[in-house]
Amino acid sequence: MNKLIISLLFICFASLNGTGTAFIIYRSITAKDSIPAFMQGNFIDDYSIRYNITDSLWTQKPGIKYHIIKWNVKEKYLIAKNDDKNPSEAGLYSRIDYMPFSNMQPFTWGFCLTVYNAKTDSIAEFSTKADRENPKKGCVGFPFSRMKRM
Repeated sequence: MNKLIISLLFICFASLNGTGTAFIIYRSITAKDSIPAFMQGNFIDDYSIRYNITDSLWTQKPGIKYHIIKWNVKEKYLIAKNDDKNPSEAGLYSRIDYMPFSNMQPFTWGFCLTVYNAKTDSIAEFSTKADRENPKKGCVGFPFSRMKRM
C-alpha cells in the first residue's frame, strides 16, 4: 500500500482587516497512524514461523500476505486485506490485535489474528476484539502468538 497522502486545504478570509480578500494555503502531509517501532522488521514467533512487518505489509513466511489498510495504535490493532494469492481466505479482510509484553524475554510483543475472513474491512474491525487482559486465552480462546526480533 502506498503512503496515504492527505491534502489539507484551508481557505481563510481576511475579515478582520476589512479587505474581504480570500487567500488559500495548501499543504500536503502524510497521514500516518502507523506501525509502532517495536513491530517493524523481521520476527519469529513461538511456533518458529517467520514474519516481516512494515507499515503497509504483514508477511507470514513463506507466502501469506496481509495488506495493511488501517493502523489503530491507540487501541492496538490493524486492519488488513488478505492477499489475493493467500492459500486461504484470499481477498477477504483481517483484524490483527497486538500487545507489548513485559518480563517475557526474548518475546517482546504478541499478536492475535482476531478476525481473518471478514467480507469487508468494517466487519473485520468491529466484529470482535482480543482480550489483552488474558493473553494466554484472549485470542478467541487461544494464546497470543509471541514475537521476538530476528
